[in-house]
Order: sequence, then C-alpha cells, then structure tokens
Amino acid sequence: METIILFAPLVGAIIAGFGWRIIGDKGAQWLTTGLLFLSCLLSWVVFLGHDGQTHYIHVLDWIRSGSLDAPWAIRVDRLTTIMLIVVTSVSALVHLYSMGYMAHDENFAEGESYRPRFFAYLSLFTFAMLMLVTADNLAQMFFGWEGVGLASYLLIGFYFRKPSANAAAIKAFVVNRVGDFGFALGIMALFFLTDSIRFDDVFAAAPELANTQLTFLWTDWNAANLVAFLLFVGAMGKSAQFILHTWLPDAMEGPTPVSALIHAATMVTAGVFLVCRMSPIFEFAPEAKMFVVFIGAITAFFAATVGLVQNDIKRVVAYSTCSQLGYMFVAAGVGVYSVAMFHLLTHAFFKALLFLGSGSVITAMHHEQDMRNYGGLRKKLPVTFWMMMIGTLAITGVGIPLTQIGFAGFLSKDAIIESAWAGTAGGFAFWSLVVAALFTSFYSWRLMFLTFWGTPRGDQHAHDHAHESPKVMLVPLVVLAAGAVLSGMVWYGSFFGDHAKVNQFFGIPTHAEAAAEGTHEEAATAETDDHGHAAGPPQGAIFMAPDNHVMDEAHHAPTWVKVSPFVAMLLGLGVAIWFYILQPGLPARVAQSQRPLYLFLLNKWYIDELYDAVLINPTKRLARLLWRGGDLGIIDGFLNGVAMGIVPFFTRLAGRAQSGYIFTYAFAMVIGIVVLITWMVFAGGAE
Repeated sequence: METIILFAPLVGAIIAGFGWRIIGDKGAQWLTTGLLFLSCLLSWVVFLGHDGQTHYIHVLDWIRSGSLDAPWAIRVDRLTTIMLIVVTSVSALVHLYSMGYMAHDENFAEGESYRPRFFAYLSLFTFAMLMLVTADNLAQMFFGWEGVGLASYLLIGFYFRKPSANAAAIKAFVVNRVGDFGFALGIMALFFLTDSIRFDDVFAAAPELANTQLTFLWTDWNAANLVAFLLFVGAMGKSAQFILHTWLPDAMEGPTPVSALIHAATMVTAGVFLVCRMSPIFEFAPEAKMFVVFIGAITAFFAATVGLVQNDIKRVVAYSTCSQLGYMFVAAGVGVYSVAMFHLLTHAFFKALLFLGSGSVITAMHHEQDMRNYGGLRKKLPVTFWMMMIGTLAITGVGIPLTQIGFAGFLSKDAIIESAWAGTAGGFAFWSLVVAALFTSFYSWRLMFLTFWGTPRGDQHAHDHAHESPKVMLVPLVVLAAGAVLSGMVWYGSFFGDHAKVNQFFGIPTHAEAAAEGTHEEAATAETDDHGHAAGPPQGAIFMAPDNHVMDEAHHAPTWVKVSPFVAMLLGLGVAIWFYILQPGLPARVAQSQRPLYLFLLNKWYIDELYDAVLINPTKRLARLLWRGGDLGIIDGFLNGVAMGIVPFFTRLAGRAQSGYIFTYAFAMVIGIVVLITWMVFAGGAE
C-alpha cells in the first residue's frame, strides 16, 4: 500500500509528461488527478490504521560504497503518516482545482501542451515530496529535498514567457541552494561522526554526539550543536525563514494552484518536518534549539509586519505562510515537536483553502490580484466568500477560550504560544508570537474587508462580469474548509494532550515498554525519565529528552497566557473593522502620516535591497570587470591578437616546407642528421 502511495504520482507524471499525445489533454489531467486521489485515499487508510510503531519497507538497494549503505526504503511511523495525508490530500485537491483554473489560461495559446505539462510537474513535485517524507536515511531524504526544489523551479517559472516568472524561479532555486549547502554539510558531518546516514543509527548515536568535539572552520564545536545548526540551515532555506525567506513572496509568480501546493502546505513545511524528524539530535543540542526559537520568532513577527501593508492578495497569504512557519519552528525549538506537527497539519487545511480561495477571486476578476481593485464581491462570489471566511476564522484563531472548541488555528496556534511561554520563560519568543497573532488577525480581516465588503473599485467591467467559479474549483474549497473547522478539535488530544496520549499516538516507548524489551540498558535508562519516556535511543517518531518538561508546563500556563492570543485576535479584528469598514479613508491617512514606517514595511524591511547592495550588485560588477577586462581585454584582445599573428606565420612556414619534391624531403633528412650528430658531439654522447 505504501509503495502505491509513493509511486502512483510518479507514474502519472511520466505518462502525462511523455505520453499526453496518446492519451490527450483531458486524459493527462484525469490520469494524474485520479492517481493522486488513489494515493490520498490509501494515505488516510495508513494514517487512521497506524499503530504508532515504526515499520520499514525495503524498495531496493540503492547506494553502497565502503561503509556507506543507503538502501531505498520506506519508513512508516507517525511523522510519515501525518505528512502523507497532508501532501496527498492537498495535492489531490490542487489537481482537481487546477482542472478548472487552468482550463482557459490566458498566458498560453490554445492547442499548446501546457496543461499536460503542468499536471506532470504537479505530480512530479508530489512524488519528490513523498520521497522526502518516507525516507529512511539522509541520502534518500536529500534526493527528495532536491527533487522538490527542481519541481518548484519548474512550477514557479511555468509562465516562462514572463521575465518576472523566470526571475522568481531562478531566485527560488538559488536561495534554496544556500540552505541546501548547509543541509549537505550536516549530512556529511553525521556520516563522519557516526559512519552511517540511516536514521536509526544516527539517532542511537545522538547522546554520544553531545559529548563529542568536532573541529570545523579552525574552531572546536560541540558535534550535536554543529550538526543541528547545519541541518537547520537547510530547513531555513526550504521553509523560507528570516534571511533566507526572500524567494517565497516572489514565488507567487507561479499559477495560484502552485502557491497552494508548494508554498502553503507541502514544500515549505519540509524544514519543519526535518527538525521534527531529527529531534533526537536537537534534544542534545540546546544552543541550536535556541537558535531555532530565535529565528522562528523573528520570522513570525517580521512576516506579519510585512503582511500588514501588502496589496497583492497572493502576497498577503504568502507572508502569512512565512509567519506561520515561524510559529512551527518556535514549537520545535522549545522541544514540543508534536505541537509543531499539529500546527503543520491544521495550517495545511486553512492555508491551502485561503490560497485556492484567492485563486477563485483572481479568476472571477480576470486575473486582477490587487485588492485595492476589488470590493463588494461577497454577493458575486457567495461560496468563495464563505469558504474564505472559514479560512480566515481558522488562521486568526477564533474559538472559545480555555476550551478545546474552536477552528483549527485556534487550537494549534494557542498550543504553540503556551509552549513558547513555557519554553522561554515568557520571553522574546512568547511576546513575538502574541504580537504576530494580533497582526495576523488584522491583515487577514483586511484581506476579507477589501475583497468582499465596500463598493466595487477598479475596473467596473471586471466587477460587472465577476461570477462564481465552476464546481470543480469549489469542491476542493469545501473539503479544505471542513479540515479547517474540524482538524484542530479532532486531533488536539493526540498532539497536545497528556503524555500518555501523545506517547501512544507517536509511538514513544514508556518505562514499562522499554523494560519489557528485555535489555538491562534500556530499562535502566528508562528509569531516569519522569514522564514515562524511554530515555535511551529513541524508538518513537519523535524524541523528547527526560529533562524536557515544556509540554507539562504549557498545560499549567496562567490563564492570561492562555487567553492572550484570543485577545490579540480581537484587537486585530477591531482595528481592521475601524480601518476598513467604519473609516475606510483612515488607512491612507495613516500611511501618509507614517510614511517612513509604511515604506519600510511595504518594501519588506529592505532585505532585498540590502542583498542587492551587499551581494548581487558587487557580484555583477566583478563579473562585468572580468568580462570586459579579462575576456574582452586579455583573452580576445591580447592572447587572441598574439595567436592571430604568430600561429598563421608558423603555419605558412610549415606549409612552404611541404613542397611535394623528393629532394626537399631528402634535404630535410640530411639537416636533421647533421643536427643530431652535432648535439651528440657537444653533449658528449660520441665519447
């Protein structure tokens, strides 16, 4: 079953990509979509029927060189099953949605093969992502990691006739390579230290890494901290964290279904999955964990501030994605990996819903993406309006405080904020996330009010002809809306309940289970765990060290901590109503009175401009200098000039020696003999 889940999208990609002329345009769309729904159905069967234990499925022998042995195997544990339902569910719905969205794409002429190619790229991406999440070793994971990078490049630059799309694809590819370099170094370091890249071997060696010093860049480092840091650099690039985030907003140049699939629910969450998968390493790397917390907190705050003033509807949702990923990393950094995965799951539903809902609005408005040209669309697009309303209620965290009743984001986001309070003693990370929650509420409701309330703005013709999307685009919205409503309440206990529930769900062995394994060492180490975790080599999907009490402390957080995100949500909603419903002229006046701050946020803290000034422009100037001075001046000017003068001279001289007369060649032989004898005489060879 797991093998079918993994390879069905690959089969669809190959047939749609290379055989679409045989099966036709529609055939390629239905084939890839049908195979994804097959993978989705089987993924839910595996998820709901999983017993919490780790299972292995050997596919084939892959890499074997010396002590390096990396077979291609499918690792099935709770982390894998969570990612399977996220990836296949969103991908299947995106495939279905794309059948309507790409039906009359204005960027391509009719008759071109762009639709089969688009669906082949989607399926290829899904296969690479499944390859990543089912990996049983780091080489296999890195293969999938690079595979999603390649597929995202193809999908972001799908509108290849647009220079901006090509530039965005290259930018995403290059920025991700920076993070991938760190990931590759981390893999090499682990192999150097443990002589293996298989997860079980690496995890078993984690306690030893904490006591090992490694020399790197002429300095001694704690091995666990160094490896965890390098792995997180890879996660920063893939998950668009601060400093390496600049590719994500530009990636909105791709079709909207691509944004929903890659930049909301799957590829950008790969970094979070990596940190949770490598939890045994991070649990022994406290300094690296604090770095994860810091980057996650500043990313959540930074992206939320930028989202306040964006006008492109897709960019608002994109910066929201960046901010929510920061939340997930804070949870992973404080050591509550189950909560990070909880928000990853709920976020997939409501963020894909918001992206696909935005695509429905964009289609209705003839591909207009500026929210300032919307207004009054809730009666024109009633289904889209209500679906996006559900997504907004989920992302802003609407629910009943101090209960487990609410939309998905209410439960998972609150769990992260409570964990941040417990893990950082209510410090920088906690307050950053609370403020980010306020900003999230404001820009989310700003999007809704500008789009669906007020009077029509911009092109009146587009407003007059706006109409609801076809059913093939609305059905995925309804399904995702159900997830945005129910997923938090259904799985709250499994991800953030008491330790017994979390242990059982993630297959974490308890003291009694470890002792029953029959080894004195496991039983002895398990006795040191106050929470029932086995403290030896981890056997569950995640690992929490015996001294990790963050989840317990989060459950006992003060009431003001528990209600703070709800209060922040209400404040953001109130300000949005004041600005865009009661006083619609107020935002422009505030932007004018606070012009420097407004421009600072509108230009994304000038991070791109800083990169241009420090990295890109100097590189261009150096390249121009080498081109003009080196290529044109030295190579084309001097070297080629010398070659054009000397080489033809000797060529003509050699040509004259080839007269065709026998006496000429005889004379040359005589001259050669004379020269040879002369050399032997003077060299002493004739003595």
